Amino acid sequence: MTQPIAPSAGADWRRAVEPFVGADARRASFQLLTTLVPLAALVWAIHILLPHSLVLALLLAVPTAGWIVRTFIIMHDCAHGSFFAARRLNDAVGFVTGVLTLTPFAQWRRDHALHHASSGDLDRRGHGDVPTLTVSEYLARSPRERRVYRTIRHPAALLLGGPFHLMIGQRMRGRSKATGSRQLVSVWMTNAAIALLLGAGFWLAGWRTVLVAYALPYYLAAMIGVWLFYVQHQFEGAYWTTHDDWDYAEAALLGSSHLQLPVVLQWFTGSIGLHHVHHVAPRIPNYRLQSCHDAHSFFARSPVVTPRSAMASLRLALWDEDQHRLVAFRDVTLR
Repeated sequence: MTQPIAPSAGADWRRAVEPFVGADARRASFQLLTTLVPLAALVWAIHILLPHSLVLALLLAVPTAGWIVRTFIIMHDCAHGSFFAARRLNDAVGFVTGVLTLTPFAQWRRDHALHHASSGDLDRRGHGDVPTLTVSEYLARSPRERRVYRTIRHPAALLLGGPFHLMIGQRMRGRSKATGSRQLVSVWMTNAAIALLLGAGFWLAGWRTVLVAYALPYYLAAMIGVWLFYVQHQFEGAYWTTHDDWDYAEAALLGSSHLQLPVVLQWFTGSIGLHHVHHVAPRIPNYRLQSCHDAHSFFARSPVVTPRSAMASLRLALWDEDQHRLVAFRDVTLR
């Protein structure tokens, strides 16, 4: 079992990662260019190919999904204020990339900030992560409530149904801790921009292009996104504890996975697999995460997850308070 982090180490970590915090306008601009231009080119190519070859158009939907994932990563960095140095520029790029990924930027930024502030805290669950019950909470539920939870946590529901939740669930939000007046404005401004974008797409290119060139790639990208969000904090040895014992540094290093991806996939996902680095210092832009990880040996203590082990972790659904690990439904005896 991974040993706890020394309480005094937090300040040392912050000093160690400080050189990697902050934006690089040249690298950010290049990344923005190499993301949005190929995305637009792929959408156009699908539109051109559709009348001639549906098969080729569908094949192009796969790399288009990859560039949509990369567009989301840019929005993610803008939400942390790490992509560009200027806040207004981050807000502008974040809003545009949010529209392209059907995500209300200011709303998502607030929800995501709460996620960073509470990740691994059993008493503050519910922000930017997959709903997770403890074993005792699950056993205390009625049979119907257990069935509902089992349905929500089923891998097919997560991967196939998750994209619909992102498409539809973000279109309307009620007031909550994560949603105030500013966030509601963001939701409806994003909805209006999406409506205009779709209207222009239907008018200029037709419904088939909208469906094959964007709806399908978005669905594939959202599936990838749901899987990434899952494996970043849902693995057998993940860090979870009550609020009184919760420690930000331990939650960041031990509750966030190091997802080891092939180089190409790491590029498309903006190195978000280095999630332990990101949680230690959220203001490190994606294009500096690998350098920060390589510079400090303490990051090697974070849990390593591979694509294969990440797929296996999809069966984990409950936090066992006695064993201090995530377990599958089959590991729990109903009483």
